[in-house]
Amino acid sequence: MKLTEMRCTHDAPALAAAELPGLLAQLDGWTMDGSSLVRAYGFRNYHETMEFVNALAWMTHRQDHHPDLTVTYNSCTASYVTHSAGNKLTDNDFICAAKADALYA
Repeated sequence: MKLTEMRCTHDAPALAAAELPGLLAQLDGWTMDGSSLVRAYGFRNYHETMEFVNALAWMTHRQDHHPDLTVTYNSCTASYVTHSAGNKLTDNDFICAAKADALYA
């Protein structure tokens, strides 16, 4: 099943390190920064940036899995990690990252 077709779960376990490369390969532009999954999105102006941030907020609220965001005039950086799994990555992080990419596309 594609990541964009999956839903986040409340009890997602931390992923093993060996699982991360295969999941990361399914995403476009995401990198690992320590234990977090991170991507910067670029926009033409503030309006487009905020339009994306609002759409992302709606999607993440529905998934009940929220990223840390850094928002500027023409960019938004999203960072995912699952705090309830000991600040490790779970399927939820990759699901939301894929759904964020779909919003951006």
